[in-house]
Amino acid sequence: MGAPSALPLPLPLLLLVACSWAPGWANLVQDDSQPWTSDETVVAGGTVVLKCQVKDHEDSSLQWSNPAQQTLYFGEKRALRDNRIQLVSSTPHELSISISNVALADEGEYTCSIFTMPVRTAKSLVTVLGIPQKPIITGYKSSLREKETATLNCQSSGSKPAAQLTWRKGEQELHGEQTRVQEDPNGKTFTVSSSVSFQVTRDDDGANIVCSVNHESLKGADRSTTQRIEVLYTPTALIRPEPSHPREGQKLLLHCEGRGNPVPQQYLWVKEGSEPPLKMTQESALIFPFLNKSDSGTYGCTAISNMGSYTAYFTLNVNDPSPVPSSSSTYHAIIGGIVAFIVFLLLILLIFLGHYLIRHKGTYLTHEAKGSDDAPDADTAIINAEGGQSGGDDKKEYFI
Repeated sequence: MGAPSALPLPLPLLLLVACSWAPGWANLVQDDSQPWTSDETVVAGGTVVLKCQVKDHEDSSLQWSNPAQQTLYFGEKRALRDNRIQLVSSTPHELSISISNVALADEGEYTCSIFTMPVRTAKSLVTVLGIPQKPIITGYKSSLREKETATLNCQSSGSKPAAQLTWRKGEQELHGEQTRVQEDPNGKTFTVSSSVSFQVTRDDDGANIVCSVNHESLKGADRSTTQRIEVLYTPTALIRPEPSHPREGQKLLLHCEGRGNPVPQQYLWVKEGSEPPLKMTQESALIFPFLNKSDSGTYGCTAISNMGSYTAYFTLNVNDPSPVPSSSSTYHAIIGGIVAFIVFLLLILLIFLGHYLIRHKGTYLTHEAKGSDDAPDADTAIINAEGGQSGGDDKKEYFI
C-alpha cells in the first residue's frame, strides 16, 4: 500500500487562515509606509509638540487629528481654527505641529494618519499634568503654652496626578499623617491634605512650620507655605556683674538678664539675711555707687511675668582696693632713680682714683729716697742753673 495522501483543507478554513495571516504579512511587506509617533507629557499651560514620521509616504500626505477625531492639519493645510495649534514642519516624510497653552481638556490620544491603501495610523498619548496650588495651613489660632500640643492642617488642590505633602519645623522633618486624596469636581484633578501634631517647647517659640507640596509638574521648584508659631513660657534669669571682679570703692552694677515670653516686666532684688527686699523695679540692674566690704553676700533676682517667675542668685565678694600709684610718687621714684645712678657713678670714680693714687704713691716714695742720697749741694744747683741759661741747647734740670 502506498503512503496515505494528505486530505485537502476545506475552502472556508483556507480563507480563515489567509485572513488571519494577511495583516501580519502586510505589515512585514509594507512596514516602510507605517507612520510612527511618541507619547508626550506636558504641564498645564505649557506647549507640546506632536511629531509624526513615515519612511515611504506613497505619494500621500500625513494628517493629525485630536481625541475628538477632528482634523487639525492635513499636510501643511490647517483644518481646525484654533490659534493655539501651529504648524512646525511639513514634508512628505514628516508632519509636526505644536499646541500651546495646553489645558487639561487637551489630554487624550492624538492620531497621525497616512492615506495609503489601506489607511495607516499611529497614536500619540498626550498626558497633561495639573499643577498643584500653593498649600494652605489651618489650625493655628493663637499663642500656645509650653508643653501644649499643636495640630496643623495643610491642603492643596489642582494636582494631576495627586501630589504629596510633607512637613518640617525649620530644617527638622515632621512626621505628619499620610496624605489624603480627594477627586476635584472637574473629575480630572485632585485635592490632597495632611495633618501634623507635636508638643511645643520654649525652643519652638518663633519656629516656622512649613508644609510643602511635591509634584512632577513643579520640576523641583519649591511650593510651600509657612506658619510661624508663638510659645508662651515661664521666664529665666541670669545675674551678670559689671565689672566682673569688683573691688572696694568701685561702682558696681548687677545686671539681671531675664528671658521669657512674655518678657519679664518686674525684677525683685533681695539679699540673703537682709529684710525687707532691696528693690522692686522694672529696671533689671542693681547699682552700688561705692562698694564696701559690708556689701559682700548672696543676692537674688526674681524675674516676674504673667507666666510665672524665676530667681537667680549671685555671690558678691568685695575685694580689697587695688593700689593706684599717684603722680607725685611716680615723680619721686624717677628722681630717686637718677640720684642712685649718679651716686653709683661717683662710687666707681672714687674706686678708680683711689687705685691710681695708691700705685703712684709708691713710685713717689722711691724717688724721694734716691734724692736724699745723691742730692747736690746748693752751689752745684746754682752752677747747673746758670749753665743751663748760657747754653741754649743744654738740658735743664731742676731738683726739688
